[in-house]
Amino acid sequence: MIDLSAFPITQKWPATHPDRLQLYSLPTPNGVKVSIMLEETGLPYEAHLVSFETNDQMSPAFLSLNPNNKIPAILDPQGPGERPLALFESGAILLYLAEKTGKFLSADPAERYETIQWLMFQMGGIGPMFGQLGFFHKFAGKDYEDKRPRDRYVAESKRLLAVLNQRLADREWIMGERYTIADIAVFPWVRNLIGFYGAGELVGVSEFPHVLRALDAFVARPAVATGLGIPARS
Repeated sequence: MIDLSAFPITQKWPATHPDRLQLYSLPTPNGVKVSIMLEETGLPYEAHLVSFETNDQMSPAFLSLNPNNKIPAILDPQGPGERPLALFESGAILLYLAEKTGKFLSADPAERYETIQWLMFQMGGIGPMFGQLGFFHKFAGKDYEDKRPRDRYVAESKRLLAVLNQRLADREWIMGERYTIADIAVFPWVRNLIGFYGAGELVGVSEFPHVLRALDAFVARPAVATGLGIPARS
């Protein structure tokens, strides 16, 4: 039996199945990237809810795995060389899982790097910009009288959506007919912008029909429908 007791995080979130990949997360756009990927690949895993309401992400146990106190994070008991591997940062985890399973990332070097390029487009652009827009539109920032910060993020979000819309104009998915980790990274954020943040009208999302078409196809995937609710909130 695999022993994970050397990892302090397992004291706060005990592993019922220590032979399975352990996921520490919350169903946010970044969090569900990994749960969707795990559902898509079929890897056995065990999900643990990291509750922001009780500041779980600031606990010594969680910080022992991710000193940056952000979800998601994983502990794979069967990492490279059959040794446990702990990872944080959703983009890094997607790359790791793609390479571990040989799925959703082409083995062709050129196509592989082009896919990673679009993954970085999400990590460096869509995620931060949509997140800031959410803050200024839905959360505390909405009460600021000065709307210039919000409008800055509206404009940048629209620009990013336009880039994505152009990319999808003649493609089923970001990389063409092949569904990849780029799609798994991007579309939870698009869904969140329109749904949870309620900013679809603000960014004129109807102007981006190819994005909406691909988003509909994304959420219709069974693995996506399941992964969007993992870990289940208490």
